[in-house]
Amino acid sequence: MIPPLLGLTVVLFILIRVGGDPVAHMVEPDATEEEVQLVREAYGFDKPFLEQYFTQFSLIIRGDFGDSLRFKEPAMPLVIDRLPATLELALASIVVALLIAAPAGILSAVYQNTWIDFLVTTSSTLGRAMPNFWIGIMLILVVGVQLRWLPPSGRLELVSIILPAITLGTSIATTLARVLRSSLLEVMRRDYMTTAHAKGLKKWTVILRHGLRNALIAVVTVFGLQMAWLLGGSVIIEEVFAWPGMGRLLLRSVLLRDLAVVQAGVMVFALVIMFTNLVVDILYAYLDPRIRYS
Repeated sequence: MIPPLLGLTVVLFILIRVGGDPVAHMVEPDATEEEVQLVREAYGFDKPFLEQYFTQFSLIIRGDFGDSLRFKEPAMPLVIDRLPATLELALASIVVALLIAAPAGILSAVYQNTWIDFLVTTSSTLGRAMPNFWIGIMLILVVGVQLRWLPPSGRLELVSIILPAITLGTSIATTLARVLRSSLLEVMRRDYMTTAHAKGLKKWTVILRHGLRNALIAVVTVFGLQMAWLLGGSVIIEEVFAWPGMGRLLLRSVLLRDLAVVQAGVMVFALVIMFTNLVVDILYAYLDPRIRYS
């Protein structure tokens, strides 16, 4: 985990400066040269680049990203306060994705080249092509505004999470369903599956007990990659549904050039993704015991 974090600090350092003088975005348009210089000195932008990087790196190691220009308080506590809402949305989206992808992928593989397979593959292709923010807007207009079945925005009650979770979850489900279908089709052609059928085991017993576990290895791999996409998508979806999470805070901070909050938010996102990859590695060992001894 250390090398990726080191690389991330370098990327953050470069991105902050690649758009020009960071101080120019931190002061008022009518600020005097003296005021600009004071801000530059306060944030250390007047020092050599190498010294700036090591200063920033030492602060990041201590979890000190500076104060938010907008809220006038430390950036990291602001981000941490919004993290539970984002994780709550992410977990709900994962549940939705699994509830859709698991039966869709299994049925599509078992009934290959039938209308069920055609329906799943076509729906997956269309769902993947649709922008998730457009799906969210349609859900708000139809379910939230016209039918009034669910709250269209906010986080005031438990059911408020349903629409944003469906929006994010369906986008992930389209990919997972296709991967599960392909992986399960490959597993179903293996010799041990044929042997299990020859022993007289029921069709669904063979598929669910012997085939699905091996097919899930590819799904877990893709799921680990989708986690980064999920967190990135939450930035837009939280804004669409006025969800008070870390993604919405990060988007507002980017628009307002609040560099301290942007750095803290990106670092927390990176840590969550790295933790997810660790969980994926553990799941590998659980699904395939051979990995434990290799």
